[in-house]
Amino acid sequence: MRPNCPVTVAVMTLLTLDACAIQAQDEGARLEDVRHSLSVLAADSLRGRRLASPGAAAAARFIAEQLESFGVQPAGDSGYFQRVPMVRVEGGGRTRVELLSSWSELTTVPEEQRMGDVNVVGVLRGTDPELRDEAIVIGAHHDHVGVGQPVDGDSIYNGADDDASGVVAVLEIARALARGPAPRRTVVFLFSTAEEVGMVGTRWYMEHPAVPLDRTVADLQVEMIGRPDSMAGGPGHAWLTGYERSTMGDMLRDAGSPIVPDPHPEMNFFMRSDNAPFAMAGIPAHTLSSYNLHTDYHRPSDEVDLVDFDHMTSVINAAIQAVRLLANGEKPRWHPGGRPQPRGR
Repeated sequence: MRPNCPVTVAVMTLLTLDACAIQAQDEGARLEDVRHSLSVLAADSLRGRRLASPGAAAAARFIAEQLESFGVQPAGDSGYFQRVPMVRVEGGGRTRVELLSSWSELTTVPEEQRMGDVNVVGVLRGTDPELRDEAIVIGAHHDHVGVGQPVDGDSIYNGADDDASGVVAVLEIARALARGPAPRRTVVFLFSTAEEVGMVGTRWYMEHPAVPLDRTVADLQVEMIGRPDSMAGGPGHAWLTGYERSTMGDMLRDAGSPIVPDPHPEMNFFMRSDNAPFAMAGIPAHTLSSYNLHTDYHRPSDEVDLVDFDHMTSVINAAIQAVRLLANGEKPRWHPGGRPQPRGR
């Protein structure tokens, strides 16, 4: 028999592993689901999920189908899809991608330069009368770098860890929250495109949010959790970029979470993932990872068979509990000096 755990009590009880937390664990991730979803997203048939490619479109469809099966509501401009207008610009011996201000602007660009891809966005509405108008965003990027220079005969850059692992985590969080105790705050699930070319999809979402940014109280991104990092405690542990910058780190510490401070501060990961645009907008925003600086990053060897699924599943279940804290507890706040400032200030 499951304990009676009213949602209104969750703020206090989720700080300790009591009966309500045990109930939440019943809706946790299963290794077989994690393995299946990762194997789909990082398959050779998706050709590395390059921006605006058939493989990227297939990944977006799979994500949308999963959200629909969980009962998560669509929150894009075309069902679950939020279309992102972009342009390909040549210059300085390289190609870059730029975000346009609107879809109508796309008609002013030569056809050969036009690009389009989609974020995938779903929402679970909060249930608490006092908190349901507030939102948290949980995200991961679904694009990768596609097909490139062969290495040992392999030219498909599958991106199993970067960032199919994060996408699977956010899907499992969505599944758990949709099928478990309802969140007090609204939860937006954002699967962004074009992270690899400058966080373009997230920047478009910031201009067209599912919930206004002035009511968005936190953002948590998940990126590269497929392998354990010994510097974070090894299997089952993960780390949070900018842990010390806001009370989100304090909340995790007080809850006894296996999510710890970033052991690689010299890498400046805090500003190198899709949390950065949220943080620059003043929203407490961090990225959860267990990247151990492995050398398969952005190489064809970032394959499914190198993923530690026991570790990954454990980290996802820790992430589910972290999201419940954000959805049901005190909203995070920046520590003094923790909020990043725009350049020139």
